[in-house]
Amino acid sequence: MADIRSLQDAVADLVHDGDTIAMEGFTHLIPYAAAHEVIRQGITDLTLVRMTPDVIYDQLIGAGLVRKLVFSWGGNPGVGSLHRFRDAVENGWPRPLELDEHSHAGMANRYVAGASKLPFAVLRGYRGSDIPTRTDTVSTVVCPFTGEELAAVAALNPDVTVIHAQQADRAGNVQLWGLTGVQKEAALAADRVLVTVEEIVEELQPRPGGIVLPTWVIDAVSVVPGGAHPSYAAGYSTRDNAFYQAWDPIARDREAFTQWIDDNVRNTEGALTR
Repeated sequence: MADIRSLQDAVADLVHDGDTIAMEGFTHLIPYAAAHEVIRQGITDLTLVRMTPDVIYDQLIGAGLVRKLVFSWGGNPGVGSLHRFRDAVENGWPRPLELDEHSHAGMANRYVAGASKLPFAVLRGYRGSDIPTRTDTVSTVVCPFTGEELAAVAALNPDVTVIHAQQADRAGNVQLWGLTGVQKEAALAADRVLVTVEEIVEELQPRPGGIVLPTWVIDAVSVVPGGAHPSYAAGYSTRDNAFYQAWDPIARDREAFTQWIDDNVRNTEGALTR
């Protein structure tokens, strides 16, 4: 059953040094506020998991908290590269970054296997790609019915999944709608789940295409209006495209990045010293 608690307390309780953590959201509902709380608390040696990692992971990597990234495609959407990500891969700054790269279909299937409590998933993919030669999480199996050789991808079971949603009720049931990605699968695959929401409502009203995550799969709900900024929450906010453009020159320069993180994340009100 989910507890409704402050973001500071929820992150301190649910996210630990060395964890594998998934912060999902596809362009929309990206849990920036929770990531910033992780940075403020200095939780380190993390393995980050995400389809399409963007600026949120650029910030965590640049802050020196990440040792490994499990992903499919990475970039600043509509702008270009993730420069802190590139600096870590190419120059080991602020620390070397281990990579486990997949296709989008491979990542989605890995989450589905994790959510289903199965050891792996099967798909037609990775043919003609050299990705299987660079990871131990892609293999092959032979179909027992047709004899066809298929790709097999290892299940993903994060220690913690963090997502942002529009609403929760007082029992801790959560609803998200609009453009969604693999939040449901990532939550069901994880050992612990933290959800930040725009607001608490007395009763969740059915929404077209909406997803309801029941309280029994969630550990904590934190009310953080605007917690997806600079991404957006349908019905509550719009995407801050100017921020994504402004991020590019900040992230290109180590000193400018460090100053931005200090001024806008580490030294902001609510920081908790560990």
